[in-house]
Formats: sequence, C-alpha cells, structure tokens
Amino acid sequence: MAVHSQDTVRAAFAYCEQVARTHYENFPVASLLLPKQQRPYVAAIYAFARTADDFADEGTVSAEERLARLDDWERRLEASYRGDADDPVFIALAETIARTGIPKPPLSALLNAFRMDVTTKRFATFQELLYYCQYSANPVGQLVLHLFNQARPEAVALSDSICTGLQLANFWQDVGVDWEKGRLYLPLEDLRHFGYTEGQIAEGFLDDRFRALMKFQVERARNYLLAGASLPGMVGLRLRCELALTLRGGLGILRRIEAAGYDVLHQRPALRTADKARIVLDAIFGRAP
Repeated sequence: MAVHSQDTVRAAFAYCEQVARTHYENFPVASLLLPKQQRPYVAAIYAFARTADDFADEGTVSAEERLARLDDWERRLEASYRGDADDPVFIALAETIARTGIPKPPLSALLNAFRMDVTTKRFATFQELLYYCQYSANPVGQLVLHLFNQARPEAVALSDSICTGLQLANFWQDVGVDWEKGRLYLPLEDLRHFGYTEGQIAEGFLDDRFRALMKFQVERARNYLLAGASLPGMVGLRLRCELALTLRGGLGILRRIEAAGYDVLHQRPALRTADKARIVLDAIFGRAP
C-alpha cells in the first residue's frame, strides 16, 4: 500500500479539480452548490472518467491501443482499491475511496462504456442504446448518491432515469457533431420507421421526416428526465439543488432543440445565458420542471 504525504494528496486533488474546470460540459462539475468537502471527491471521479474517455476518443491511435489503455486504467483502478496509486488521478481517487467508501462497480461500468465507444458506432435498437446508457450515464448518478449516503434503491432508480434522459438529450444535441466523428446514436430501427437514412444525415438533408424523428427522440428523453423528477425532493438541500439544476439543464437542452426546429445536423443547440439563469432561478424557487 502506497503512503502519500498530505501535500501529495492535496496536489492530486488540485490536479483533478483543474481537469474538471478546463473541460467543457453542459453542466457544472463539482459546482459551488455542492458542499465544499464533497467537491474534491466529485472532481477525482470526474478526472478518472474524463481521462479514460479521452483514451477512447483518441482517433489517431488504433482501436487496439485505446482498448489496451483502458485495460491499464482498470488495473490501476483495482490497485486504488488496495490503496496503491502513483498517478495524481489515482492518488486522489484512492483517497476518495478511503474517505467515502464509493463502490467499484459504477467506476468499472464507466470503463465498459468507454470500451463500447471504441468498438460500437451504431445501435440497431433503442434497447441497445439503453444498455449503453446503463454503463455510460447511470453510474455517474449512482456515484453521486453514494458520496452523499443516499444510494437507496428507490433513489438509484430515479437517478438512473434522470441520467439516461440526460445522456439521450446530449446525444440528440450532438447528432451532427457525432456524425463527423463516425458515430450515430439514433437507433437504426427508428431511422427506418421514419423513412430516413444515414446517407441523408451525411448530406445534411433536413426535412419533415427528420424533424418527426427528432421530435420523437426529444419526447423520449423528456419522459426519462421527468420520470426521475421526484429525486431532488428525496435528498438534502445542497444535493437537491445540484440535482434540480442537472434535471432542468437536460430539459433546457431539449427545449433548445425544439426551438431550433430540430435541426441538429447543421448546429449544436446549446443552453444560452438566459436559459441558465432561468434554470437556476427555477431550481432555487422550486418551480415545477
């Protein structure tokens, strides 16, 4: 077991917080709404996942090498649970594990999702996409609940619904962006149902069929988000605000997609400053999402 000085541990957490601050996300990472003592732990988990995600997305490296890096990352994760770490990310993560007792399965699940990012570029059915979300999105909410000692079965189920809905919202926001990376998250069965093709996505062909397809997907994502809407009321005030912001942020993205006429082929609908202000005020005053 490696023993690190307090200075080394503080530097490791500072490194993770820097990673969290410098990567673009739709929603705040380790935001000021979280209790100060929890923010370093959230940042450590984020840095672990962000770095692994970068391995999976490094297109200039072969798939075999990317998978090998993810396998090494998992070996280092396992070592962290033995208290053995020699990298800033894993020093901070090992300290987080020791102080909070977060379980390993959600962290391993994230690595499985990143492996799927390397090997899977299409999803035949919506069920396949939901399976991916179980690994790519839902573990994040589970880890946050564990950090706050709120991982009761009923809370986890609601969190999974929010996280799946948020992941879907991000997919629909990024259809054009993901296509440029060779990825398509729209289920192929849905393309067939609406009479739309991958070739038309490549052409950027925006018509009523595509708008109907995206309207269907937006409603699908909204239903998942709203199905988890009672979760914030089940937790403490500080976590409640963070969860409310996350939920409302996902719903806000869906409204932006609608406002753009479902054109996610030529633009990336994103939250505006006014949207974010509205989301914060609605969360503070407890208005219905």
